[in-house]
Amino acid sequence: MSNIEKPLVSILTPVYNGEAYLAECIESVLSQTYPDFEYIIVNNCSTDSTLTIAETYARRDGRVKVVTNERFLQVIENHNNAFNRMSPVAKYCKVVSSDDTLVPSCLTKMVDLAETNPSVGIVGCYQVSGSVVRWVGYQYPRQVIPGREACKRDLLQRQEFIQGQSLLGFGSPTSLLYRADLVRRTENFYPNPSPHSDVSACFECLLDSDYGFVYEILCHERLHEDTQTAASRKINRFLSATLNDLLRYGPKLLTEEEMLLHRKKLMGDYHRYLAMALLTQGHRAEFWDYHRSRLQELGFPLRKWNLVNGTLLLVAGAIINPGLAVQKFRNRLASKRAQRSAAAQMLDSKRQSGTLSD
Repeated sequence: MSNIEKPLVSILTPVYNGEAYLAECIESVLSQTYPDFEYIIVNNCSTDSTLTIAETYARRDGRVKVVTNERFLQVIENHNNAFNRMSPVAKYCKVVSSDDTLVPSCLTKMVDLAETNPSVGIVGCYQVSGSVVRWVGYQYPRQVIPGREACKRDLLQRQEFIQGQSLLGFGSPTSLLYRADLVRRTENFYPNPSPHSDVSACFECLLDSDYGFVYEILCHERLHEDTQTAASRKINRFLSATLNDLLRYGPKLLTEEEMLLHRKKLMGDYHRYLAMALLTQGHRAEFWDYHRSRLQELGFPLRKWNLVNGTLLLVAGAIINPGLAVQKFRNRLASKRAQRSAAAQMLDSKRQSGTLSD
C-alpha cells in the first residue's frame, strides 16, 4: 500500500473488569505496523482497575481514547455503543476483545486486502485460540469469496470442533475487519441481543458485499471461564443462534427445498443434543430454562416428543456406529468434568490473588 494514502481504522475495545489482560491487549494494538488508527476503549462501569490502566495508556499515546459509560450495558448493547463512537472519517472498523491480542502486522495485512478489493465488506484471518487454529476451511489461495456464497457455506456446513473450539465460520470479532460504511448504516450493527449477534452482523453485511480472507495467523484469543465463548459452551447457546440465523437469512440464500431439509436436519441435531444432555446433565434448571425459552422464542417450543425423538436418533446412531456413540458420550462427560475443573481453578486463583473473598 502507498505510504501516502492510508485510510483510518477505528479500533474498538468494549471492556468490563478487564484488568487481568487489558494492558497486554492495548500493547498489541499500539505495536501495529499500520500507524493510521484511532483506538477507543469503552469502559463499561468497571469496578476494578480497568479505567486506570486505560487512562495510563491514553496519556502516553494520543491515538488512545477512553470513554466510560454512564450506566452498565449488556454485552451486545455495549458493543453497539462502541461502534457508534468511531470516527466519522474512519474507513475500516476493528473490534479487539479486551482479553485478546493482535500480531503486529494484523492491520497492515487486513487493510491491504480490503483496499485491493473494494467489493470486500469483511476481512477474516486465522486466529489461535488456546492451542487451536480457528477459521480454517477456506480454499487457499482464494482471497475473495462472494458474500452470498460465504453466507450459504456458513448456513449449510457441518461445524467441526477441536478441544471444544469451533473451526469453521466467518470469525470472531477480534479476527475480523469491517468496512465502516457497513457498520454505520444501522444504529445497531449487532442486530439482536444474542451473544452471537456478531455472526448475524456478518450475514447482514455479506448479503451485498464480499468476504476476504488472509491466510495468516493475525490474532490470538485467550481462553478462560469469564469469556462469552466459555459461557456459551456451558449451556450450548450456539445451537439456538444457528437456528436463529437459518430462520432469518436462509430464505434469502437457500432454495425452499434446501431450507426445509436443513431446518429438519438442524432440529434433529438440536433434539439429539438435548436428549444427550438429559443423560449427562440431568435437569439442571439454567440449562433447560435457556433452551425452552429460546426454542419458544424461535417458534419451535420444546415438547416431550422432541426428547423422545432425539433419544431415538441417538439409539439409531448407536446401532449404526456404537463406537462413535460411546466416544461422544465419554467426550460429553469429559467436557463437563473439564469445565468444573477449570471453574474450580479459576475460583482458587481469584482467592489466592485476593480478588474474591471467602
